Amino acid sequence: MPKSKTKSKSTSRPKPKSRPRAQSAKKSAVKHALQYIPWNTIPLEDLNPLLQRQFVVGQEIMLARVLLKKGCIVPEHSHHNEQLTYILEGALKFWIDGKEIIVNAGETLLIPSHMPHKAEALEDTVDLDVFAPPRADWIEKTDQYLRGKK
Repeated sequence: MPKSKTKSKSTSRPKPKSRPRAQSAKKSAVKHALQYIPWNTIPLEDLNPLLQRQFVVGQEIMLARVLLKKGCIVPEHSHHNEQLTYILEGALKFWIDGKEIIVNAGETLLIPSHMPHKAEALEDTVDLDVFAPPRADWIEKTDQYLRGKK
């Protein structure tokens, strides 16, 4: 028994103060409530004659539903946001990292931060894009590279 007393005394250390971190996590969780948002309740934003989108924004993530008509070009651009693209219907051809990559329905493409990329709709396409953090330029409608062009 004396060994266990000595052991517990030698291993006892002051506990790190983690309460403020836990409290701040609770506060942020309270700010952003659960949301159920059917796509048909979000108006389609017309960016140009071949491109429409809808999006939902969370605290640190954004989901966009992008509708591209065949021939739609998304000009080369880059952003600090990570992007995960999932094609629901159709196909997109990407020019990225010195490669041409065709992403078909049921396939995904993970685009790292700051990587320039361009895309073309090879057919009418429905695409889901996840961004982290959310795209401020989309939210503020300052994404001129998408507006008014094919």
